Amino acid sequence: MLKGKKILLGVTGSIAAYKIPFLVRLLVKEGAEVKVILTPAARDFVTPLTLSTLSGQPVFTDFFEKNDGTWHSHVELGNWADVYVIAPVSATTMGKMVNGIADNLLIATYLAAKCSVFFAPAMDLDMFKHPSTSDNIDKLNNFGNIIIEPEEGELASGLYGAGRMQEPEKIIDILIDFFKKKRTLKTNKSS
Repeated sequence: MLKGKKILLGVTGSIAAYKIPFLVRLLVKEGAEVKVILTPAARDFVTPLTLSTLSGQPVFTDFFEKNDGTWHSHVELGNWADVYVIAPVSATTMGKMVNGIADNLLIATYLAAKCSVFFAPAMDLDMFKHPSTSDNIDKLNNFGNIIIEPEEGELASGLYGAGRMQEPEKIIDILIDFFKKKRTLKTNKSS
C-alpha cells in the first residue's frame, strides 16, 4: 500500500529514536522511498550511517555539507515528500514547530512542507502531561498536522504512563490507512 510513496522521516533527540531503524526498514519493505532528516541531537541516539544503509538514501543532518558546501534544500525536501513523519518528536521540537523556530534542517523543512505532516511525540510522563506540551499538541493539530498518539507503557525513566512513541508497525498501519482514505476521497471526487 505504500509502494511508490515518498516518505520524509524527521528524527529528533529522544531515546525513542532507537525504533527508527525498524520503521525505516518496514517503510522500505512496504515499497516506500524514504529520506531521513536528523536533528543534531538525534545523532546521539541513531547514526546517519545506519539510516542511510536501511533507506538506501543519504541522510540529511545540516543545511549543507561541511566538506564541500553542497546545499540541502529544505524547500526541495518539503516538496519531494508525499508525507512528512516526524518521529520521535521531542517537546523541544514541538515548541519549535509551533513557533516557527527554524534553527535546524528538520524544522525549516517542516515549515516549507506542502504535504501532510504526522508527528509522534515521545517523552517522559510528566513532560507529556505538562500544560505547555498539551498546548503545543493542540496548536500543531490546529495547523493541520496529524498526531500519532503516544501509547502508555514503560518509559526510559522507569515510570509507566503516556509518552511512549508508537511502535513502528502501528505507524505503518496509520500511514497505510491515511493513503487508503486519500485514495477513496480522490476516487469519490472523480465519480
